[in-house]
Amino acid sequence: MKRASLSEKQMGYLLIFPAVVIILVIAIWPVMRSFWISLHDIRLNDPTKTEVHNSYGLDMERYVSTLPNLLRYLKKEADAAQGSAKDQLLAQRQQAEQMDAALMQNKEIAARYQQIDQLLLEFKPVPTELKYVELSDEQIDSIRHTLDTIRTTLNDLGRQKQLSRPEGALGVVQGISASVIEPNYIGFAYYKQFLTDSRMWGALYNTLFFTVVSVAIELALGLWIAMLINKPFIGRGLVRATVLIPWAIPTVISAMMWKYLYDGQNGIVAHLFEVTGLVSDMGVLLTTKAGAMFSVILADVWKTTPFMALLLFAGLQTIPNSLYEAAQVDGASRVQQFFKITLPMLKSSLLVSLLFRTLDAFRVFDLIYALTGGGPANSTETISILAYKTMFAQMSFGEGSALAVIVFLCVALISIGYIKILGADLLGESGGR
Repeated sequence: MKRASLSEKQMGYLLIFPAVVIILVIAIWPVMRSFWISLHDIRLNDPTKTEVHNSYGLDMERYVSTLPNLLRYLKKEADAAQGSAKDQLLAQRQQAEQMDAALMQNKEIAARYQQIDQLLLEFKPVPTELKYVELSDEQIDSIRHTLDTIRTTLNDLGRQKQLSRPEGALGVVQGISASVIEPNYIGFAYYKQFLTDSRMWGALYNTLFFTVVSVAIELALGLWIAMLINKPFIGRGLVRATVLIPWAIPTVISAMMWKYLYDGQNGIVAHLFEVTGLVSDMGVLLTTKAGAMFSVILADVWKTTPFMALLLFAGLQTIPNSLYEAAQVDGASRVQQFFKITLPMLKSSLLVSLLFRTLDAFRVFDLIYALTGGGPANSTETISILAYKTMFAQMSFGEGSALAVIVFLCVALISIGYIKILGADLLGESGGR
């Protein structure tokens, strides 16, 4: 009997299968989840839109707490009214009771009504599993028709001065209407909205400007520092450790430190800039658009240049000294050695450094948020800060998720672009041979 066996290629796929599963679960699943949420209008400040609803439903907690108020109000107004107004109010109360009775024919809804009513009487929170029930289109149409009829009648009686508190009645009706949950699937509406949103494009421009300028400066300074600490000199170990101090400081702490240094009244850096003529006034650093962008870039360069230098220094360590010795024997100058030996041998390290720092700079949030909050006038607001404000300040998780997906797409494009344009063999087949 012939024994089945896996080929070397099949065995390789089998070995990497667990890694692929882990990548899908850890990296891809959150993105797919954000994309799914971005297709829905989810708002934490609206009780009927706190979750994904693909069908009509009813917020039972709100319904249970508001319907008795409507019935009591209609009875109270009917008792005080005379003639046709009294008859109309009693008729509306009867319609509301019939609406409730029709809903209670569903045993599940009736059971939940009793449980939630008891919880509210005992001042206990209502569990999420009890709070929402799904309704058919016919049930929703019946509720809406009843509430519209009551609202129209109350409006008419209010205009005729037949009600003691017409605004209170309409408020209760509005409360019951708000308990009706509509499907919140909106498709790509948020993406279409952001394509024409000047604030989103402004945040994207700020992000790209910050990324390009800060990474370019960090690359130049990082390469210079890496080459400096790669040379043998007395105290080289101390210098290497000292260079890493800014990078070791937590980002939020360094942002608060720079905020104090930029202070328009007592900031040392602001004072030095004013004395040297770089700025006309100490206060312009954090209060003007250009000054704020310059300030956040300078703080980021100070903070993350050591990281760039560390990566490039590791690349320099892999270049054999014999290459420089041979070049010196051949009469090559320092500049020729840099462009003919150092840069080509440092290509992969440069790619890794640029890729890491570009992605990190593009996703910048804590440094700018703590330093300027995205101001003044949104001049330093990046796409990540805009997503945070939309998601947590405005409580619009659908919109915020759409921005998060846009950030992911930009990061993916940057990653692909680096690998394609630079042409480095970072992930190439030869790299592993």
